[in-house]
Amino acid sequence: MAWLLVIVAGLLETGFAVCLKLSHGFTRLWPTVAFCAFALGSFGLLTLSLKRLDVGPAYAVWTGIGAAGTAIYGMVFMGDVVSALKLVSITLVIVGVIGLQLSGSAH
Repeated sequence: MAWLLVIVAGLLETGFAVCLKLSHGFTRLWPTVAFCAFALGSFGLLTLSLKRLDVGPAYAVWTGIGAAGTAIYGMVFMGDVVSALKLVSITLVIVGVIGLQLSGSAH
């Protein structure tokens, strides 16, 4: 259950990063409100999951999902440049997170 919270928190991190971009420096109301909601949800779920999980692997999964998810979302929906190097780098982030998780989390 705690890992599910981390995964959802990571997806919400993607949401708050995208809304941060859309808020244009907090000058647009609804993207700013959405940013606040996504950020509160993301940090709240991460906090709950850390009651049961080691901080290193949980934080790595949370940030990995957020970073990879945001980069993918940007390329698919926001016109960010797609390149082979960018795709390989996203893959390396995901592989690194999986490796950290497999390296010794006892839960």
